[in-house]
Amino acid sequence: MDATPKPPVRRRTLLTAAGAAVVTASGTAAARAAAPQPSALTPLQLAGQRVIYSYPGLTPPAALLTAIRAGQAAGVIFFGENISSESQIASVVSQLAQANAAAPVNAPLLLMTDQEGGQVRRLPGAPTLSEKQIGLSGQSQIDASRAGAGAGQNLAGVGMNLNLAPVLDVFYQSGNFIDEYQRSYSSDPARVSSLGRAFIAAQQTNQVAATAKHFPGLGAATAAQNTDLGPVTLTQSLTTLRNTDEAPYRTAIAAGVKLVMLSWAVYPALDASRPAGLSPVVVQQELRQRLGFTGVTITDALEAGAISSSYTTGRRAVLAATAGIDLLLCSARDTSQGAAAVTALADAYSSAQLPTADFNAAVQRVTALRTWLA
Repeated sequence: MDATPKPPVRRRTLLTAAGAAVVTASGTAAARAAAPQPSALTPLQLAGQRVIYSYPGLTPPAALLTAIRAGQAAGVIFFGENISSESQIASVVSQLAQANAAAPVNAPLLLMTDQEGGQVRRLPGAPTLSEKQIGLSGQSQIDASRAGAGAGQNLAGVGMNLNLAPVLDVFYQSGNFIDEYQRSYSSDPARVSSLGRAFIAAQQTNQVAATAKHFPGLGAATAAQNTDLGPVTLTQSLTTLRNTDEAPYRTAIAAGVKLVMLSWAVYPALDASRPAGLSPVVVQQELRQRLGFTGVTITDALEAGAISSSYTTGRRAVLAATAGIDLLLCSARDTSQGAAAVTALADAYSSAQLPTADFNAAVQRVTALRTWLA
């Protein structure tokens, strides 16, 4: 996903209507009925539980609202171009929640953004410190907790409930891909682990789900190795990968992080032929079996240049699902991308190309996350 910093919009006091929108969007556990089992949903609805949509501009298009009402969308990711003020985005969240009220799955939409801190923020305000600034701070544990709490409160204040943060990549060289915009806490895996855990715990206390990214790690990528733009291969040994890059994920999983985002880089030490997000070896064997992660897995941007340009959205979606990814992040700011992913997943489910038991398990993990957010 494009992490190029966007200038934050001017912070404004939320309007009363926006505050009401937040309540409508989040709901309460008592007001939410139990979500239906997968057997009660159509193939298109089942597929929709695994797809995150995006859209251009400030106004959600009719096609997105229709997909939500039909139960064919799990959530929406917001970018800087979708936000002009806090009151505006809170009003959008209310509109999406109203559409979701008609959907067959009685659980909140996953409403997310990249609020990493520092230069990578989609909302104004907290966390203002970058991960690198926190890592260099004389009170780094306190600052990491404050950043997590601030991110959670900031997102919840406009009705969002999921942050695609923290970055847990351990940077290898100053100025490389992940350090260029100060997105990594440290070159020390123990420090990244400790600060990431503090951020996650503080944010999730505010009932905003945290996402550890980008597994198994982009810290070795040079400044020229951007998975958004093209293929990236990272050649560290298996020992280095596990002892350095993966170390913060072990800590995050033990801390109860709700989601893990997979990298689009290729790691020959694990799987020389497929990007991590398309690799059953990385997703199922390394992350789930070896590290014991039982939460929700999510792709990085499905349209990323790291994947062959000959692959359609549908093929990317099915390959990611085959690898064991639960949620597909369709972040091209085009609702047709999300619709194409839903159709492809539904077809693969109906034809048994994607095993029913595995598909339903993925839907249940996503539904459990949405229910936790209610």
